[in-house]
Amino acid sequence: MKIKALKISALIVVFLLAITLISVSGCIDSSSEPVNETGLEEMTDNQTDDQSDSFNDSINTAPAENFSDKSNTLELEKESSFSGYYRKENLQLEADVPAYSLPLKASEIANYDDFIQQIPLTNESMDLLYKNGFVVIENPAIENLPGAGNTLVNSTYKDLKVADVPIFITSDSLLHLYHIQFDETLKRAESEEFFDELWKLDKALLDASIEDYDSASGREKEAARRNVAYFAAALKLLEPESYQIGESREDSGDILLFDSQEAKQYSVEVPSFVKTDVDDELRLIEAQEGGVSPIFKYGEDYSQYTPRGHYTRSEKLQNYFKAMMWHGRMSMLLQSDMISAEDPEKEAKIQTIQAFLISDHFDRDKELRDRWDRIYDVTAFYVGYSDDLGPYEYAKALDTVFGDNRYGVSFDNESLAELKTELEIYESPKIYGGTGGIIQAGSETENKTLDATKGFRLMGQRYTPDSYIFQKLYPPALNVMDLLGSERATEHLKNMGISENAEYEISHQSLENEFGAFDEEDWNKNLYWAQLYALKPLLVSYPEGYPTFMQTAAWEDKQLNAALASWTELRHDTILYAKQAYFMGSPQIQEEKPVEGYVEPVPEFYARMLALTRMAHSGLNDMEVLDEQSDKDFTTLENTLERLLEISIKELENEELTDEEYEFIRNFDQNIAPMLENVDIKSQMSTLVADVYTGPGGNVLEEGTGKLDLMVVAYKQPDGRIVLGAGPVMSYYEFWQPSGERLTDEEWRSMLNNNPPERPEWTSSFRG
Repeated sequence: MKIKALKISALIVVFLLAITLISVSGCIDSSSEPVNETGLEEMTDNQTDDQSDSFNDSINTAPAENFSDKSNTLELEKESSFSGYYRKENLQLEADVPAYSLPLKASEIANYDDFIQQIPLTNESMDLLYKNGFVVIENPAIENLPGAGNTLVNSTYKDLKVADVPIFITSDSLLHLYHIQFDETLKRAESEEFFDELWKLDKALLDASIEDYDSASGREKEAARRNVAYFAAALKLLEPESYQIGESREDSGDILLFDSQEAKQYSVEVPSFVKTDVDDELRLIEAQEGGVSPIFKYGEDYSQYTPRGHYTRSEKLQNYFKAMMWHGRMSMLLQSDMISAEDPEKEAKIQTIQAFLISDHFDRDKELRDRWDRIYDVTAFYVGYSDDLGPYEYAKALDTVFGDNRYGVSFDNESLAELKTELEIYESPKIYGGTGGIIQAGSETENKTLDATKGFRLMGQRYTPDSYIFQKLYPPALNVMDLLGSERATEHLKNMGISENAEYEISHQSLENEFGAFDEEDWNKNLYWAQLYALKPLLVSYPEGYPTFMQTAAWEDKQLNAALASWTELRHDTILYAKQAYFMGSPQIQEEKPVEGYVEPVPEFYARMLALTRMAHSGLNDMEVLDEQSDKDFTTLENTLERLLEISIKELENEELTDEEYEFIRNFDQNIAPMLENVDIKSQMSTLVADVYTGPGGNVLEEGTGKLDLMVVAYKQPDGRIVLGAGPVMSYYEFWQPSGERLTDEEWRSMLNNNPPERPEWTSSFRG
């Protein structure tokens, strides 16, 4: 077999975006300081300008570097690159909202009678309103759209305006609106660009693997044969089936089909010498159960190939999901521990040769690299980088061992040993994704499991901090919020008895230490991490000077619910890419002063959401992912967040809002409508589900968001009156489901209507 020389230096100029090396290991800031979140080592305007300039300069002028200068994977080195898009205003304010006494009385609320005529409250709801200054109730949906079932944020605000109820703009709303933009842009990129790029990438590597098979002998020939099967299986997963082809209308609300032209364009013939393996592999994927891979000889959880999230919206997205899951999960292992075969060592060597054959083609063919880079880099901006090795790492090892002149070399035992030695400089995966047989987690066996799954993945699933937390602490999701800084989550974990053991405390302390050094740049290295960072200001305790209702434990629970719901939407949107961890007398009303609406006063949250939205907008625009409408939608969301930031600061400083600002609140439904005009109803709905963890006994942890609730809030206006307003808030569910029944959004909506699971017990503090 002949392997042409690697041409690396020119490649790195394109591929290496990093300014500084940042390891994936890191630490979640567990600070619980509320308003002082603005004091967290945040960049001044000048600093952000300088950082952005430096970032752009590094892309345009960075000299070529040699692989050997790097002590960690190229993917990890790139992680700091996207933080150059994150620029947040450094807020300075002093909260000075006049307090009222709890419990409230109906006689103290200026618009009580008018309000309850439009939104009646039960005795239980009234009791919670008086006790906490707010209550969350079932959404009455006065004029909601038929079939939407109280799931549309915009419709809820419109209903309240029509009923002449003062509008309370909630943080939940903005999180949901951002989710829609995040999900829509990713979905469009996958459908309109990445599907075709992946097809061409797989087809080129299939053809190259066939050439390898025809010219090789011995183990190398078998490795080439396995690669033919690997890429043929991927192409068959992408290829339209007959039932997926036809005419479909984009506005019909049904699953969109492939058209006849696409059916001709995406067609592949599987070579006869791998057809049996490919057919057997596809049958296991279709069965969506556990089994041993015919190609790779180790156990695989085929239930992961169930299309879910936004991938149920079209046949093309369903096929893309399966093929990318294949590339994200199936690994060419370096070690034999996970392999179930008569000669595991031999199998491991064949798989390692497979990876080197692919990486050699990848390194020699710029067009291949460009296609891979395009898919990987854009998805990395959304979700982050893989903790698995990929083609760049294996190409570096080839270059180090064989140099520039590799004609006539073979992968004998000696050269394989040298190549493996080179790959040992890279860390093992940090998250166990379910490959092969599960080795029970523990301080010693966990590392053994992770080392055993080290190997090559063409497009590995991505490291996320929440999956890492699940691996260390296990569910529930309160553990994620605890490590994001929620003291209320910590209390609930103690009350549930989850955190009361020595092993938990050791792991928890380890995570705090590991993640505690993260600064703002680390947190904002990609959109996934930046959204978690944006949630942190919601998870704090608010001191005097903030509205009375925000100083209650019930409000902390409500914000914890909002954060968990937003995180669920994030996991839903990234379900294909994020690596899932495995088991391991009423007062006089002043007629000249109407009752006005209110914005939930969390300016640090709005500032971070604004920075996150701008980061997404500018980054995706630079990557040429956005169309004209998406560009306008992001601009609308940015303008909305800017106004909410300004208004919330004025509210906290007890300033009277202008008539224009009150009008902005009153017409919030109209203000956000432009960004939703071209989004279908299903994509706007608040009801979605994501499985986030695979546990023992064949069960998966499902995180779901349900129908919108309505929050009724008593707030003080600058003239001293206490008034009631209302706004939509998210609902959140956590429950276990058999792994063979991973839920789609459609199945989850049916479950909600017919047999919904219980909401978390701790939500009873604010739900009436």
